[in-house]
Amino acid sequence: MNILITGAGGQLGRTFRDVAADGDHKCYFTDIREGEGVTSLDVTDFEAVMSFLETSDAEVIVNCAAYTNVDGAESDEEAARIVNVEAPKVLAEAARRKGATLIHISTDYVFDGKSYRPYTEEDAPAPVSVYGKTKYEGEAAVVESGCKYMIFRTAWLYSRYGRNFFLTMADKTAEHPILKVVADQVGTPTYALDLAELIYNIIDNQMLDKVGIYHFTDEGVCSWYDFAKAICDGLGHLCDVIPCRTCDYPTKAVRPHYSVLDKTKVKETFGVDIPHWRDSLSCCIQDLF
Repeated sequence: MNILITGAGGQLGRTFRDVAADGDHKCYFTDIREGEGVTSLDVTDFEAVMSFLETSDAEVIVNCAAYTNVDGAESDEEAARIVNVEAPKVLAEAARRKGATLIHISTDYVFDGKSYRPYTEEDAPAPVSVYGKTKYEGEAAVVESGCKYMIFRTAWLYSRYGRNFFLTMADKTAEHPILKVVADQVGTPTYALDLAELIYNIIDNQMLDKVGIYHFTDEGVCSWYDFAKAICDGLGHLCDVIPCRTCDYPTKAVRPHYSVLDKTKVKETFGVDIPHWRDSLSCCIQDLF
């Protein structure tokens, strides 16, 4: 099967390259900028996307491209909208015309974080930030396009690639004797490798007929403080990680205080066993060395 992966320069796209390396499918990795093993493709240019689909004869599009600077989106909504809304709209229409399946990655930030229980796919989105709003509008564009699609909402994504909380904490806990981290925002860290493997296995096992929206994170629940402490301890750093409140660490964008996602649907539909976030964190740390 021929697969087009967008956003291949980001952490999920780069992880997908690792997962696909030993597979039997022909993968075309693209990003806005050309790089080693990555072809340049502007996913907001409909004609360019259609031409690439025709040339590659791709049957699946995995859209890993996203504007993920949550605070930056507050001051530059246009930039966030281009990548998070217009690009999915273009890819969805191209997929519809080509008869391809679009696998689109979304986020827990489509919810307001006021729940007391894990969010299901049936819960109504109510984003409280520009980032969350644009990601939800991107989802709606995919659904309304009429293409064959799967949307995977994930949360707290990290890996050894790019910029993410894991790498930031790895650096800061090595450099500072004391570090304060927010303890009143709760969710679930997700190792990018676990998500990439899920998507690849769905394609590999020809389960692309399971159209719909799915929630996927690793198992378990923790705060950003818990996650930072686990990273620090796992790396053997001597930093004293101290919990603090959201109000002690003001940011431009409002973050959901509770963004745990219910994964019942994805587990029952695809028969997957999901690892606990602490186990996946250990794997990621081992992968660094």
